Amino acid sequence: MIDVNKILQSDVLDIIFDGRNKAYGAYELRTNYARRLYISVISMVLACVFLFLLYSFTFGSGDKPAKQYIVADAQLQDLKKEEPEPPVVEPPKQKPVEVEVKQFTPPVITRDEEVKPDEAPPEIDSLKDTKIGTINREGEKDDGIVAPPNDDGKGVIEAPVRKDETDWEQTFVSVQIESQYPGGIESWKRFLLKTLRYPNDAIENNVSGTVIVQFIVDKEGVVSDVEAISGPEELKLEAVRVIKKSGKWIPAVQNGRQVKSWKKQPVVFRLDQD
Repeated sequence: MIDVNKILQSDVLDIIFDGRNKAYGAYELRTNYARRLYISVISMVLACVFLFLLYSFTFGSGDKPAKQYIVADAQLQDLKKEEPEPPVVEPPKQKPVEVEVKQFTPPVITRDEEVKPDEAPPEIDSLKDTKIGTINREGEKDDGIVAPPNDDGKGVIEAPVRKDETDWEQTFVSVQIESQYPGGIESWKRFLLKTLRYPNDAIENNVSGTVIVQFIVDKEGVVSDVEAISGPEELKLEAVRVIKKSGKWIPAVQNGRQVKSWKKQPVVFRLDQD
């Protein structure tokens, strides 16, 4: 029979390992667990205190440790020397040379005693190397050399270009080459023989003569504004009709261009006399 008092006075481990192999090791570990835990805690606390004191003495003092600067080796690159631009030297401005001028006005016939000394004409020999003017001026002798025109440093002297202000759309009155009937005079005569009809009134009244017809020939050779400006009245209508039937003409030419121009063309009417 188990003694109850003995159980109450026994350790928990003794009760658990009662009748078991206490030399196995588990009993020993559990028996000394509290002592080992105490030693571990004390050791940890002492280690922390030691580390704290070590930090305080090492880093907690007023003298701060000097900072270390690491300077890397730098390689200097060769810099190319920029050559300075040569200075621009402007040629000195030369004062224009004043040429000697001798007063030489048209002579007036008068008596010798009435001529003032400063109004006397200069001698011919003194005018060889001077310029003639209306006043007397001292200066360099005129050697006859004329300075070349300014070429602006290009070395080429160009003639000034004249701007063409001609209105090429106008109707020219005077041109270099007048408009003409295609084929020339012979073609014009054949056209008149084929087209011209002598008016009956002019035949009955024995009227003949030349009618001057004025008209415009444009750039394409088209005829317009036909008008008889002189000649017998009985023949004017027929002359105008003939010009209107003449078709296209060769346009006039001005400075190498075909232009619109006025044209005066005579139309001859002649009666055969029996």
